[in-house]
Amino acid sequence: MPDPGTADHYEVLQVSPHADQDTIQRVFRHLAKRYHPDNSDSGNPARFRDLVEAFEVLSDPERRARYDVQYAERTQRTWRVFDQDTALDDVEADRHIRASLLAVLYTARRTDSERPGLGEADLERLLGCPETHMRFHVWYLKENELIRRMDNGMLAITASGVDVVLNAGGPIRRGVHLLDAGKDAGKPERAFG
Repeated sequence: MPDPGTADHYEVLQVSPHADQDTIQRVFRHLAKRYHPDNSDSGNPARFRDLVEAFEVLSDPERRARYDVQYAERTQRTWRVFDQDTALDDVEADRHIRASLLAVLYTARRTDSERPGLGEADLERLLGCPETHMRFHVWYLKENELIRRMDNGMLAITASGVDVVLNAGGPIRRGVHLLDAGKDAGKPERAFG
């Protein structure tokens, strides 16, 4: 099954992980026509192969269930940025949490722009950051108009927040976690305060 470096079938098909079978089939047909190698205008054999692979997994209930289990585990591993041994008042850790919070909300909006919000409990689980500590970061990002609370109580990234994520190089680089230490590790987070 996919490891963290492999394609995200939901992203390949441009559907939410909550998409029903009809939606998956409809989107697949639309994208398959566009990227089919026989299409002289927009054919792309590699992209078409990725679409077929994603469709084969997501359209088979048994294979999708297995994929979803690993997808959820991979998502949690990828976004987990806070560990209980980290000092709660560490400024650099705060930057990482804010950058990761924006990245998760960016991904949520990119994945399902009709329902872009995430609840605070989901954010706590994904980021591994307790609610009491997350409260400060939510306040900070709201005050800077990078996120907002929607009518349904969920948090969603704003257009300004999307710009900040994109200007920092995007939500995540393939195979690199948000907290990887390295000579460039601190650069993107500076944009998040």
